[in-house]
Amino acid sequence: MKPESAISSVSPKDDHSGVTRREFLSTVAQSAVVASAFVAWPVAAAAIRTSAGRSSARRKRIALLATEVRKYSHAQHFIDRFLEGYGWQGRHHFPPFELAGLYVDQFNEGDLSRDRARRHRVKIYPTIEEALTLGRSQLAVDGVLIIAEHGFYPRTEKGQTRYPRHQFFERTVKVFEASGRAVPVFNDKHLSTDWNECVSMVQKARRLGFPFLAGSSLPVTWRIPSIEVPLNTAMEESVCVGYGGIDAYDIHGLETAQCMSERRAGGETGVKSVQAIRGQKVWQRLAEREATRRLFFAALARSFTCSGSAKYPGTLPDLEWLRQNHRNPVAYFIEHLDGFRTSLFLLNGIVSDFNYAGLLRRTGEILSCQMYLPMPPALATLADFFNPLVNNIERMLIDNAAPYPVERTLLTSGMVIFALESLYRGQSQVETPELNVAYRAPAQSTYWNA
Repeated sequence: MKPESAISSVSPKDDHSGVTRREFLSTVAQSAVVASAFVAWPVAAAAIRTSAGRSSARRKRIALLATEVRKYSHAQHFIDRFLEGYGWQGRHHFPPFELAGLYVDQFNEGDLSRDRARRHRVKIYPTIEEALTLGRSQLAVDGVLIIAEHGFYPRTEKGQTRYPRHQFFERTVKVFEASGRAVPVFNDKHLSTDWNECVSMVQKARRLGFPFLAGSSLPVTWRIPSIEVPLNTAMEESVCVGYGGIDAYDIHGLETAQCMSERRAGGETGVKSVQAIRGQKVWQRLAEREATRRLFFAALARSFTCSGSAKYPGTLPDLEWLRQNHRNPVAYFIEHLDGFRTSLFLLNGIVSDFNYAGLLRRTGEILSCQMYLPMPPALATLADFFNPLVNNIERMLIDNAAPYPVERTLLTSGMVIFALESLYRGQSQVETPELNVAYRAPAQSTYWNA
């Protein structure tokens, strides 16, 4: 795997949307070879054609590209919220958008896409290109959602599911290029399972000048308690204690930690190395790292679902109890270029929620909270943690600017990729010059706190 050059970012408030055809094609021609580092958006503000400039007579249209649509799949949650609304700020909110084009890659058992299309008069198109052009020759929508999660896709020898996120994105970009116009894009969860594909996606969004938002629902969901790391705080380490499988829920845990630690003094500098370990090695490493251990138990204390103790169900387990009773944990240990540390613990059977703790450098104070995802049975019925994520997508579509940087998910996608590489290499530490991704968090918090 060849190292990619560093990617730097400006504030997401500088993000822009579609450009005129002449200036779009000029930008494409001038960007045949993409620069290795980004220090400014490539499209001037004067070139932006806003939604008001296009038309005020109709709602903005969006296209949604899904791998499959069944009960509880990610695509079902997004589609239903854009078609039927969702609870927001004490009322039922209807997004001011028209879901005009739908593409579904697999119609598996329990498919719901045909039902939604029939009830809401949404057309399912046979190709991605037709969903974006609404069956015409040019791009005909004002935003694109790529929800490539769930369905039956190949798995690699490293345990990765090759969902077609990158392929969906590439075909979307080709429509943009052919049409001379680009619109905002949202990509659910990881960018890809291949690092070079991840970088290529961010580069192309920058080259063509469209807002690109990606990632998990965890950074924008409710927090208990409702806290934020003050911007430019001196920090030493972040820990997330969560649950779930590798290449699936690990991205949620890493985004939980990253959305907090990216606010540290100096901003994010990139990642030096990644190591993933299993079993008793996890508890041994925790015994050796005092600061990490303090943060681990602070995060565990925020869990609503922590189970297991020597005497009482409500008692926090100690390290010895965990050694004896939880023999198959998975942990990722990440070293950043500025000396900062990120640690993720997946404790299936011990917790079923995501909990954060961060260590402040000068005072030794610990900030901790739970990133609130309503647990079963609420999870199976509503999954309300999708509401803040959809609302942030709405903000991007309305403002023509991503509310937070895609570099966060570029970096967490890389963390997952190299953590699985570490496991594949026998749990060895992997040096990651590829993850030289520097960026700064937005000043404004984007989690839902009202």
